Amino acid sequence: MSRVDYIAPWWTYWLHNFPHINLRFQPIDNSFQPEDENYQQSLIFLTCVVAVGLGFNLLCLAIYLSCLCCCRKDEEEESKKPNSCCVTWSAVAAGLITCIAVGVGFYGNSETNDGVYQLTYSMYNANHTLGGVDSLVTGTMGSMKTGLHQHLARLDEIFATRGDYVQTLQFMQQMADNVIKQMLGLPDWEEATVDLATIADQTANIEYYRWLTYLLLLILDLIICLLACLGLAKQSRWLLTTMMVFGVLTLVLSWTSLGVDLATAVGTSDFCVSPDKYLMSQTKSTVSADIIHYYLYCNQTLSNPFQQPLTIFQRSLTTMQIQIQSLLQFAVPLFPTAERDLLGIQHLLNSSEASLHQLTALLDCRGLNKDYLDAMVGVCYDGVEGVLYLCLFSILTACAFTVMLCAIPKAWRQIACRERDYDDIDEEDPFNPRARRTGSQNPNHTNMHSFCSYSSSMGSQSSLHPPAPTVSNAPMSEYMNQTALFGGNPRYENVPLIGRGSPPPSIYSQQYRNRYSPSMRATYLSMTEEQRRHFGNDFQA
Repeated sequence: MSRVDYIAPWWTYWLHNFPHINLRFQPIDNSFQPEDENYQQSLIFLTCVVAVGLGFNLLCLAIYLSCLCCCRKDEEEESKKPNSCCVTWSAVAAGLITCIAVGVGFYGNSETNDGVYQLTYSMYNANHTLGGVDSLVTGTMGSMKTGLHQHLARLDEIFATRGDYVQTLQFMQQMADNVIKQMLGLPDWEEATVDLATIADQTANIEYYRWLTYLLLLILDLIICLLACLGLAKQSRWLLTTMMVFGVLTLVLSWTSLGVDLATAVGTSDFCVSPDKYLMSQTKSTVSADIIHYYLYCNQTLSNPFQQPLTIFQRSLTTMQIQIQSLLQFAVPLFPTAERDLLGIQHLLNSSEASLHQLTALLDCRGLNKDYLDAMVGVCYDGVEGVLYLCLFSILTACAFTVMLCAIPKAWRQIACRERDYDDIDEEDPFNPRARRTGSQNPNHTNMHSFCSYSSSMGSQSSLHPPAPTVSNAPMSEYMNQTALFGGNPRYENVPLIGRGSPPPSIYSQQYRNRYSPSMRATYLSMTEEQRRHFGNDFQA
C-alpha cells in the first residue's frame, strides 16, 4: 500500500515565515495556536499594518486634493490649454486596472470556494465513515447482548437435561462476552462525528456568506468604475461627485478585505505547514496518539491498532459458528424445539460476520487518510491560493480607485472652468456659437451674419433674398478684387453686409478687433491701400 504524502505548497512556507508580532511588539512563535492569545494578537497585528496602509493612502489623497485646490492655474490659461489628456489616460488606466482586478477577484473567489468545498466534502465523508464505524460497533454489541443472550437463555432451558449441551451454550456465552469486550475497547467515535458535522456545517455557512460578499463587492467595483467613466464621458459633475463618494467607500472596503485576507492566509499557512501536530494535540483527549498517527501517516510500517480486537472478534465468531453447526447436527434430532433458536443464533452470527468485514474496511487507514489528504489539498492549495488572489484583487482595486479619485476632481474642475468660459462669452458676438444657435431658434432676433457663414457652401445661400444691390461706382477691377476677397464668387459680394445697418469690419475699430478671426484680419491687412479705399467706399455707398 503506497501513500501519497502531503507536501505543503511553497506559498504556505512563504506566508508562514511572516513576522508574528503581538500587539506589544513582541515576536512570538509562528506555530498554529488559534486558542493562544498572543497568536491571535499576531494575526490582528497584520490587520493593523494594513489599516496603517489605508490611512497612508487616504492621507496621500487628501494632500493631493489639497494641492489641487490650492495650486490653481489662471482661468484664462486653463481655458486656452485644457490639460484633459492626463485625465483621459488616468480614466483609461483606472478602468483597465479595475477590469484586471475584477477578473483576478472572480478567479480567487472561485478557487477559495472550491478549496473550502473540498474541505467540507472530505469532512462529511470522514464523518460518514466514523458514523458507520460507530453504528456497526453499536449494532454488533446490541445483538450480542440482547439477541444472543435471549436465544442462549431459551436453549439453556431446552438442554437442561444434557450437561454437554449446556456447557457448549456457556462456552458460546463466554465467546459473546469476549466479542463485547473487544468492541468496548474500540474508541468511541460519537463525539468525533458530532464535532466534524458541526465544524463542516459552520464552515459551509461561513463560506457561503463570504463567497456572496465578495461577489457583490466585485460587481460593485465594476459598476462604480463604469459609472465613473460614463460621468467623464458625459461631463456630468453630479455623477462624478457621487462616484467619488462611492470610490472612497470602495477604497476602504478594499483595504479592509486585504487585511482580513492577509490574516486568514497567514493563519491557514501556519496550519498547513504542520497540520499533523495540531490535529494530534486536539484529539489526544478523545483518541489515543497511536490511532491518530495511524490515520495521519498511513503506510506499511505502521501496524493497525485495531488488528488485535478485530482478530479476536473474527476467531470468536468462527468458534461460535462451529458450535452452532454441531448443535444443529446432533441436538436438533433430540430436541426439535431447539432448532428455531439455533437458527436464530446462526443468522445473528452471520450478520455479525458481515458487520465485521464492513468494520474492518472502515477502520482501515486508507479511507480516512484519503479524506484527510483531500481536505489538506483543498485548504492549503486551492484555498490559500484563492485567498492570495483575493489579496491581489484588493491591492489592484485600491490602486485603481486611487487613480480614479485623483482623476475625478481634475475632470470636475475642468468641466466647471469650461462652463465658466461659455458664460463669459458675449452673447451679442456674431461668432459666438450660442448666439448663432439662439438666432436660428429665435426668428425675431436680428440676423447676425459673419463672413464665414457665406463662404461655407453654395447651397446655403439659395434661401437668401437680399435687397436689390446698389450700383457701385467702383471700376470692374476693383469689383473683381472685392470678389476675390470674399471667396472668389461674385454672387456673395454684398449679401452679408448690404442692408445690415452695421459699420464695416475695420482694423481701426476696437469694437470689431476682437470679434473677427485672425485669418480675416490678415486678409484685410494684405490688401493694397487702393483696394481698402474702394472697399470702404463701396460699403459706405
